[in-house]
Amino acid sequence: MISKKQFDKEIDLIITNAIREDVGGGDHSSLACIPEDAVGTAKLLVKDKGILAGVEFAKQVFEYVDPGLELDVKMEDGSPIKYGDVPFYVSGLSQSILKSERLVLNAMQRMSAIATKTHEFVKLLEGTNTKVLDTRKTTPGIRAIEKWAVKIGGGENHRFALYDMIMLKDNHIDFCGGVAKAIKKTQKYLERNRIDLKIIVEARNFSEIEQILNAGGVYRILLDNFNFEDTRIAVKMINGKCLTESSGGINLATARTYAECGVDYISSGTLTHSVSNMDLSLKAI
Repeated sequence: MISKKQFDKEIDLIITNAIREDVGGGDHSSLACIPEDAVGTAKLLVKDKGILAGVEFAKQVFEYVDPGLELDVKMEDGSPIKYGDVPFYVSGLSQSILKSERLVLNAMQRMSAIATKTHEFVKLLEGTNTKVLDTRKTTPGIRAIEKWAVKIGGGENHRFALYDMIMLKDNHIDFCGGVAKAIKKTQKYLERNRIDLKIIVEARNFSEIEQILNAGGVYRILLDNFNFEDTRIAVKMINGKCLTESSGGINLATARTYAECGVDYISSGTLTHSVSNMDLSLKAI
């Protein structure tokens, strides 16, 4: 996984680029009718229910736009929220609040939706030893905040990007000429370049599982699109020699049954690519 320093850099880039995109040469709507020394207060109003996410991100946005803005936080990330809740108040220059508004709302609406969906998976899997993972099926440019939201919802992050973990999937295996060859070449590549990365390998059938186990040195086997019965058989075959992950079209209707097959992880793209933004507003008071 990426370091905290790398992650913080990603967050800084998201904020910088989002403000550049949204404000550009100036917020002329506010500049036209709000005196530059006018001050005010606004509240974040919840008009939905679920899990709150993005408060810490909002703090960084307000700090970036205007360090003089003051945030009075009433509810922290990960808190259950319902219609009418007010997670925070922000006070300071009115122009600065307005300049920050859309980025804060866009981010928190999406992050809260992702945290809520993740929390549903986590609750569903209670009593099993299976953990929920996200994927790289994220919105381009804002992956860091989407994966942050998964953590807030109680899930775990898969690799952040292509550079922090080796993952040999079907196309890698087929282009290379087979799973055993792909693993061997990968291990030589890592050794030759003195790179320390974990290796995950996708298996599409029992034969590929056997080849992966025989090759050795694999951190986790990804059981891609296995049905329930085949997943149970695969877990017995692997027998703790490496970690197991079920993937491929897994949703709230099927996740519990896959967990009961004994896999260590379930990964689902629905955590990030199939959520409806939570309804939040920033209202002047």
